[in-house]
Amino acid sequence: MKTIVSSLFYSVILTATILTSGVSGNAQAQINNSGYRNTPTQIPEQDERVNKIIGQSEQLFHEGEAQLHNKQYAQAREKFDKAVEVILMSGVSVRAFPKLNAYYAELIDKVYKLEVPNTPIVQPSVKATDVVASTTTQPDVPPQIGFSEQKFEASPLDELAKLELTPEEQNVNTPIAREQYKYAENAVARGSLGFGFQMTTKVQEFINYYQGRGRSTMEIGLNRSGQFTRMARRIFREEGVPENIVWLGQVESAWKPWARSWAAASGLWQFIPGTGSRYGLRQTAYLDERHNYEKATRASAQYLKFLANRYNGNWELAMAGYNSGEGNVDRAIARAGVANFWAAYPYLPQETRNYVPNILATILIANSPDRYGFGQVRPMPPLIYDRVRVPTATNLGLIAQATDTSVDVLRYLNPDLRQNMTPPEPYILNVPAGRSSQLVAVLRRVPANSRSSAAVATIGKGEDIQSVANRTGATVEQIQAMNSGVDLSKTSKVVIPNKIAKTSYQRPSGSISPVVRSAVTKVTAKEGDTVEKIASRYGFNAVEIARLNGVLPSTPLSAGREIRIQTN
Repeated sequence: MKTIVSSLFYSVILTATILTSGVSGNAQAQINNSGYRNTPTQIPEQDERVNKIIGQSEQLFHEGEAQLHNKQYAQAREKFDKAVEVILMSGVSVRAFPKLNAYYAELIDKVYKLEVPNTPIVQPSVKATDVVASTTTQPDVPPQIGFSEQKFEASPLDELAKLELTPEEQNVNTPIAREQYKYAENAVARGSLGFGFQMTTKVQEFINYYQGRGRSTMEIGLNRSGQFTRMARRIFREEGVPENIVWLGQVESAWKPWARSWAAASGLWQFIPGTGSRYGLRQTAYLDERHNYEKATRASAQYLKFLANRYNGNWELAMAGYNSGEGNVDRAIARAGVANFWAAYPYLPQETRNYVPNILATILIANSPDRYGFGQVRPMPPLIYDRVRVPTATNLGLIAQATDTSVDVLRYLNPDLRQNMTPPEPYILNVPAGRSSQLVAVLRRVPANSRSSAAVATIGKGEDIQSVANRTGATVEQIQAMNSGVDLSKTSKVVIPNKIAKTSYQRPSGSISPVVRSAVTKVTAKEGDTVEKIASRYGFNAVEIARLNGVLPSTPLSAGREIRIQTN
């Protein structure tokens, strides 16, 4: 096993990245044991001091490499942790010193490459009829995390950190702005939004922004929100969080399941690894539960509830803490002398000053889209799927064939999967609605040692087993053996021995900067169109188009809807 980096170590890396930056670049800044964020000390450029820090870190890293080579995994992990801690605890702002910044980026990249798993999955021994299998572990293999097959999209938080409102957007004295401001004040006073907050001109400025140059951002978010808000509202309600705070997800990710910020905050709710682990979101070589729709949503609600309790039920401060960490908020409150977001506002990071009024503006617009000029936006239908507990290490290609869908659709429904294989433990898989029974029926036939290589063939009208054998390259005897106990004259699907090729998912580069996209053009959907039909018509990848437009490849499209296509 070449990878030895634990989720604890990865958390330390991200902590260092975040704590040494001048502003917050993620949804949750790491804090130390006292609850306060470590603030770097600004010092003049001193090559001697920087060289000493780099030398100490480099020595520890090389010691870790030697121990890794000798399979001393625990010791190597400790040395790698210390190599990062030397920089973290130096009191020097990494970004302030180009030489240290370059070394630090190189260190993170080297560790990142070490963490990517490069070992075949060992098939556990399980009876072929077991649809729910027990977990098989290898005690000598250290914990691992990796990104071997995931793709990511840029998080809107990166742009939010740099957003500057124009004078026109800051003008709240127009007749329309004054009327909207008064309406919002009354809505808050009536309690119709489910929680109280202070309406200010800054919130109205973000409403102005979304009615102007930010219109397309709001329209896309309101459209995509339909897939997730029903689920999110249910979970927030169960956790005791006001339902309207689910709109925090729109600002965090624009409802993109694979959104990722520069600081490696990921998923709909933009958890960094450390905070994700703190709320039970596992990150292994096979899973990243920060992308799991329901688990990450519940973790987000629990974190928000924790923050609200910390600030005596003040949800504005809770949202600020979600963005920049409770340590930053605590210090801002201490400087302001009162636990009020707008009093603490001047002492918070710039991104957080944008973040909270942005969410409040989004909540107001989402609750009254007609009033704010977004009445024409139709939310997408909620994601509906069946849930099936599948055996360990099962190839998604096999599952896709068994459920008459594609690997890409399964990856969209299960964004926490890092590979085209389920983890080496029983896993609850989301499959297209209405197809769970046929999946269970097929899985019961697949031997445990064939889950990564077996395939499923559909018996066409008028076909017999011999014709299926001729078409697939399997023998009749093989098909009969792999479908023992099944009346082959009455089934529509048979399991066959066939190596399933993986699809083209690839890990991101060592850099966590957003990928630069190619040019984008727009086409108009016709009556009865789906993304799959449009992709076929123009010769593009259906999954890429679906992800670019926030829909599933098979989702029916309304006539006249503009669909964006990324061109090469």
